[in-house]
Amino acid sequence: MLFQLQQQPIHGFFWWSRLDHHSRFPIQSPNRKRNLSFHAHANARISKTQRIMEKISTSAEVGGAGGAYSYSALKRVDQLWQSLCSAERDKQKVQEVVLSFPGSYSQLNLESEAANKFDVIVCGGTLGIFIATALSLKGLKVGIVERNLLKGREQEWNISKKELLEFVNVGILEEDDIEQVIAVKFNPNRCGFEGKDDVWVKDILNLGVSPAKLLEVMKKRFIALGGVIFEGYSVSSISIYDDAAVLQFTDGKVLSSNLIVDAMGNFSPVVKQIRSGRKPDGVCLVVGSCARGFKDNLTSDVIFSSSSVKKVGGSELQFFWEAFPAGSGPTDRTTYMFTYVSPQPGCPTLEDLFEDYWDLMPAYQGVLLDELEILRVVFGIFPTYSDSPLRAAFNRIIQVGDASGIQSPVSFGGFGSMTRHLSRLSTGIHEAVTSDFLDSDSLSLLNPYMPNLSASWLFQRAMSARSDANVSPNFINELLFANFLCMQRLGDPVLRPFLQDVIQFGPLVKTLGLVMLTRPQILPSIFKQVGITVILGWSVHFIMLGYYTFLSTFIDPFLRPWITALPDKTKYEWRRHLEAWKYGAGLDYQ
Repeated sequence: MLFQLQQQPIHGFFWWSRLDHHSRFPIQSPNRKRNLSFHAHANARISKTQRIMEKISTSAEVGGAGGAYSYSALKRVDQLWQSLCSAERDKQKVQEVVLSFPGSYSQLNLESEAANKFDVIVCGGTLGIFIATALSLKGLKVGIVERNLLKGREQEWNISKKELLEFVNVGILEEDDIEQVIAVKFNPNRCGFEGKDDVWVKDILNLGVSPAKLLEVMKKRFIALGGVIFEGYSVSSISIYDDAAVLQFTDGKVLSSNLIVDAMGNFSPVVKQIRSGRKPDGVCLVVGSCARGFKDNLTSDVIFSSSSVKKVGGSELQFFWEAFPAGSGPTDRTTYMFTYVSPQPGCPTLEDLFEDYWDLMPAYQGVLLDELEILRVVFGIFPTYSDSPLRAAFNRIIQVGDASGIQSPVSFGGFGSMTRHLSRLSTGIHEAVTSDFLDSDSLSLLNPYMPNLSASWLFQRAMSARSDANVSPNFINELLFANFLCMQRLGDPVLRPFLQDVIQFGPLVKTLGLVMLTRPQILPSIFKQVGITVILGWSVHFIMLGYYTFLSTFIDPFLRPWITALPDKTKYEWRRHLEAWKYGAGLDYQ
């Protein structure tokens, strides 16, 4: 709507100009001077972001996060973001998408076509196709529902080779496929903070994977395995019966399955219903662009801060950067600017951040904006909740990927998180479906408490600027540099897992201990920045991280042989507990 209001006065101004030019007599309108003044003022209100975005072709837009980059799409996302910040957010009524009914669906004879019956239906195809293909490979009949075309975006996903090879380990890709979908490779990778020495690493997020190629390969593999894709369909409702989950589209078409996998992302309507529409506990705002014209384009920035805390509107923000070479050309480079905030009235919009981005990015990258050709822009809002992963709230429905909240609250790397948990989830879901362990309690074991994920919340809080913290504007940079310097001194076994979103007890203890020994003067400011309540809560997760490490290291080997002799339901439950210990302690990372 705002886009339309801004455009209409400009069109009106052009109409007046044409009329003056072609009319035989000059127009004597008493309001003409006022109208021209109004239109000139409206024209002046057009932001730099709007001018840049309206010059970019949007013909290649697709669905999913990061798939749209038109100015109108930006305004829609900003409208969504402002609704999250609204003071009335928690009072808004949430639409009930999922309804539970007693009795048997098959006995109601509501749908008898075998073609519309599945073992599993995956809602949301962009990341859901990976779990869908893995389940198809295990012999299940799987359908995918995608409201758009199931097609990858142009903008690459950045990932490490180790994470990408998980697809090969699960069996849904061959190693030749991996090389085919990699658009660009680069090394080394920098972690740096304003006025400090840089920390350089290799093989961290050093691959740019083409989502378009990857999803094309996955679609062919999924269909070859007997999978069915429903493109252009939106979910209207999900009805839960004793023996089936029934999905209805907005056009009235009905599908039934034993289990529905919700892979609809951060803004899944099912997740919104489960969380009663409440505000996220934290949000990462991201803006950026892919542009042509960078001469120095061989390295990447995993995380970089080029300034201290900055005032934007009514908020204080700490900006961070990422930068990666793009696969579309040797001088093409993608730069992201992101910040962490708590959603509340007065928070800056994405367009506000873009205005700062255009001003700050050239100095950060050592280029002139006028010398760059902007190929596309990227933007997004990534909400997160402290009570994640999300437990199953209904029988026969399980959340995966971003919908489950299992991604790190620091990096929000949904693609990397999906690769890391794909083997665990596909094995657990297959066992649940084939054994009919589809009640909410059994499914909740697939999204268990993970202390390493909960411990990450302290890092997001430490990286979020707070006006009431009473610390130096450069404190966040000082704190992060101290941590990265200590991790570098402790070596790759400490630094590399952290950079790949894996928190482990041993490396964490070593890092915190070295920071306290080498920078004891920083401790009072940490308490001010983070808050006593948060640190006390984090201490519980820290203790549980150590406990899970002990359980997975010493108790798991003792229990594993004994579990095989248990009844099927008990065996299923204990296997999920062993996985929770392993993944919750970060010991899945080798």
